[in-house]
Amino acid sequence: MATAAITALLRFPLLAKRKFPLLFHIAGKICTMLVMLFLLGFAVFGLMDLAPGDIVDQIMIQQLFGESGTGTGNAAQNREALDAGQLARRRAELGLDIPFYAQYFRWLRQVVVHHDLGVSLISRAPVSFLLAARIGNSLILNLISLLLITVFSFALGVYFSSRAGTRIDWAVSFFALTLHAFPGILMLILLQLFASVTGLFPVTAYPPFPFRENPARFVFSYAHHIFLPLLASFLGGIGGTLRMIRATMLDQLGQPYITSLRARGIPEWRIYFHHAFRNTLNPYITGSANLLAGLFSGSLILEIIFAYPGVGRLMYEAVLQEDINLVLANLMFTSFLVLAGMVLADIVLALVDPRIRYGKEQ
Repeated sequence: MATAAITALLRFPLLAKRKFPLLFHIAGKICTMLVMLFLLGFAVFGLMDLAPGDIVDQIMIQQLFGESGTGTGNAAQNREALDAGQLARRRAELGLDIPFYAQYFRWLRQVVVHHDLGVSLISRAPVSFLLAARIGNSLILNLISLLLITVFSFALGVYFSSRAGTRIDWAVSFFALTLHAFPGILMLILLQLFASVTGLFPVTAYPPFPFRENPARFVFSYAHHIFLPLLASFLGGIGGTLRMIRATMLDQLGQPYITSLRARGIPEWRIYFHHAFRNTLNPYITGSANLLAGLFSGSLILEIIFAYPGVGRLMYEAVLQEDINLVLANLMFTSFLVLAGMVLADIVLALVDPRIRYGKEQ
């Protein structure tokens, strides 16, 4: 009886893979994503533990000496003034007196069981509150950038693939390659200087008043403030995407089935949009998750330079202060969005391409 139950249990994954191949593939991707998040969090806890300095020293110095005691000139004197017993008690209160792996597993249990991300070690505010106040801003910026990059890349890539070899095609290809190779941080600095010198745009990327004060005015002011950061994000991503779509379209247009369609008298616009264009979706969908990851990682520098209140700037401040709870929650949440985007890309790829059949012999 026990042997039969064990055999059925072992055969269940094979049965599920045979009957529901796409669902089995998605479940496998989700399991892989969870394992990667677990290992990523473990590595972050270990690296923060190896980082020089001590957050307890910073907290105690700020409490005893105020902001003036955090400077580099009197840091050594301030640390000498701290009592070792006070430091030990403070570490115990914050839970930093145990090894980093024990801290990580305690944090993980707190998140899974109690759905609590903890509190910031510096501000003592709930981490979930700090993230909720910033994540919306980063999502708006990066999703608008992704939408603009997608629309313009497909429109220009398809158009210039039909003009391959012309002067304007060479010019656009050179411009796209230049944008792809141009350092993103240099572009941000140049746009910041442009805003400072001309005065046409604000040097910060967020209005100085809250949304609830005047919603209509906030929307127009937000569009004005975010224009240059959005332009920098758009220019940083469109170069490589445009070149990829153009190259894929040219590759499809050289395939034998396109020659067969033209020989049958199929209109050229139908060949482009009903046949060649559909086959350019596969590489874009596969690379869209990487593009979104690049936008999120690039927004870290963008948010610092333009003083944009997003998760990238929050992460930067948390790392400088060695606020491990805030760093880990921020990193895990951003990584979850990127990995979830990759899983979603696999699902969309299976839906738009009928040739893909997970778990079945081709």
